[in-house]
Amino acid sequence: MPKMKTNRAAAKRFTRTGSGKFKIRKANASHILTKKTTKRKRNLRQGQMADKTNEAQLKRLMPYA
Repeated sequence: MPKMKTNRAAAKRFTRTGSGKFKIRKANASHILTKKTTKRKRNLRQGQMADKTNEAQLKRLMPYA
């Protein structure tokens, strides 16, 4: 059986933690920052865990992560 392929789009957006959860970076933090409040921009810097409902899907996209 051939090796499974990792979905490269998912690999660039998600990383697997030691406990097996998926870590994500929040959206809307890259440009058009002048109109966003300092508090909002500060909160966008924090990482976030992917929702538990998406974990099975992410495991399929990234079999070796």
